[in-house]
Amino acid sequence: MFRLFKGKNGTNGAQADDAGRKAVIDIRGITKMYRMGDIEVHALRGVDLEILEGEFVSIMGPSGSGKSTLMNILGCLDQPSSGEYYLDGVNVSKLSESDLAGIRNRKIGFVFQNFNLLKRTTALRQVELPLIYAGGDGRTKRAKAALESVGLGNRLDHLPSELSGGQQQRVAIARALVTEPAMILADEPTGNLDSRSGIEVMQIFQQLNREQGITVVFVTHDPWIARHTNRVIMLRDGKVIADRLVAQPLVAGEAERPSEADEMQTIFQDVYYGGEKEEYN
Repeated sequence: MFRLFKGKNGTNGAQADDAGRKAVIDIRGITKMYRMGDIEVHALRGVDLEILEGEFVSIMGPSGSGKSTLMNILGCLDQPSSGEYYLDGVNVSKLSESDLAGIRNRKIGFVFQNFNLLKRTTALRQVELPLIYAGGDGRTKRAKAALESVGLGNRLDHLPSELSGGQQQRVAIARALVTEPAMILADEPTGNLDSRSGIEVMQIFQQLNREQGITVVFVTHDPWIARHTNRVIMLRDGKVIADRLVAQPLVAGEAERPSEADEMQTIFQDVYYGGEKEEYN
């Protein structure tokens, strides 16, 4: 199912792509340490990672592996204790809070498990909000086009309470897309959805990636979701312990989901234990 993802220098992670694609995410020696009283907690321990434009990547790991910390750093919601993070060519690891806010608005489209929609705001207005913060003209036209792209052109004036969970998540995806960011960062985007809605949302992400070349990064605990992406990165104890391409990514809606236990066994066997000895730290 998976094969080792190597760059031109033979190390985990690509330094460059044969097609000349640039790195949207370029992390170099990132560490993150939290202090809890007299105790130091090392959440990330020297992570190096590149994700190229147009990739569809999932980041996985058990509880305490550092994946949530890494997600916060990738999303410019937190800064590393040391190391460098280049997002679309910009070193964001030492920026001020105000500069980080601007980067988040321009370069990152967020999709969360809980949708994070305003209760009394229509779908159209929800999607307009990032454009209001960013400034510029044509907000309504762009927001409408984004909603139409996720199949909600006939739900522009609906409130979240008038939409299903899957429709609310599609509003969130449209909101993430509307600023034309460098990447979409999604945290368990199907976690609160029923099976049918989850498939529909995965179909949208696959379409955005395959047809429009949008870079998508999932942070997920769900191995079934990970098998729909093109590359799986595994964390353990704050380190990347495996980084593999998915040989045959699943197409959303075309395969029946196995039991969670069977699926977890499969992906952990392939990614954690199925690699070469030199992959592991």
